[in-house]
Amino acid sequence: MTDAPAGPPDPARATPSPDRRPGGRTARVRAQVLDAVRAELGAQGYEGLTMEGVAARAGVHRTTVYRRWEDVGGLLADVLDAAGEDDWEPADTGSLHGDLAALNDEIQESLVVRPSIPQALMAASFRSARAADAQRRLWEDRYARCEIIVERAVERGELPPHTDARRLLIASTAPLYHQLVLLRTAPDPRLPSRAATTATLAAAAGAFDRRASDEEVEHPK
Repeated sequence: MTDAPAGPPDPARATPSPDRRPGGRTARVRAQVLDAVRAELGAQGYEGLTMEGVAARAGVHRTTVYRRWEDVGGLLADVLDAAGEDDWEPADTGSLHGDLAALNDEIQESLVVRPSIPQALMAASFRSARAADAQRRLWEDRYARCEIIVERAVERGELPPHTDARRLLIASTAPLYHQLVLLRTAPDPRLPSRAATTATLAAAAGAFDRRASDEEVEHPK
């Protein structure tokens, strides 16, 4: 759910799908430049990211970078957009808990690797409006792809049919971001499964029933 927010897969490893990838030299230049952005971001952070540094690392003329991406915000936005061009989908383990735990494992891996490109992109999105918009698009894309986890669970009879997929996914993945990004605690290999367990139990009990949410809006206490 990653590069989003920066959920799975890691935007540092994301590659465009063939049907959306520009061809020829344009594709090669874009790939070189975006790889350079990720490398510079990981090494220097947002504060050290410059058009000149990216051009030098990519081995292309800086006018090429300025002409296509205009500024650092444009570079960051394209890195995030590229992360949404892949064919990633959440694992199908055969159970709701297994699917959520597998998703959380991917998220934790992307957040604890050093340098963590997803964390760097999240930080940069607070400094660049264009990057913030791209980050939002990536999060929406990841949540949409992950809704299949809930759909499969409903089909298996693990969840009520009116379960709100977005709320369940947020409840399951939020502890990872809270612990690793906000509190900066040491990685806990048990956290992905524990967070999945809590969300699974709550969902099975109807905590994310969409109808209850609608009634609260229509008839607030």
